[in-house]
Amino acid sequence: MPPLLFNLALIWLAAIVLITIISVIRAESLLSRLLAADMLTLILVAVLVLFAQREGSAYYLDAALILALLSFVGVIAAGRYYRSGSPF
Repeated sequence: MPPLLFNLALIWLAAIVLITIISVIRAESLLSRLLAADMLTLILVAVLVLFAQREGSAYYLDAALILALLSFVGVIAAGRYYRSGSPF
């Protein structure tokens, strides 16, 4: 990946992270905050994938996969807790 393209992608993702953090803070309902936090983890996964491409290391991909799996389980548990009062 050319360095200019990597830098543009990183700047774009940083701007999206800032917008998402603002939406997490300003969200009125719990479900909106949950959705914004899930979107934030998705963007962080994209940043880790970019770093894996740049460094040529699979360790960042492993971290991205673990983060995605933890985020998925967390969102499912939080949604079930919000709906029925217990996560399981």
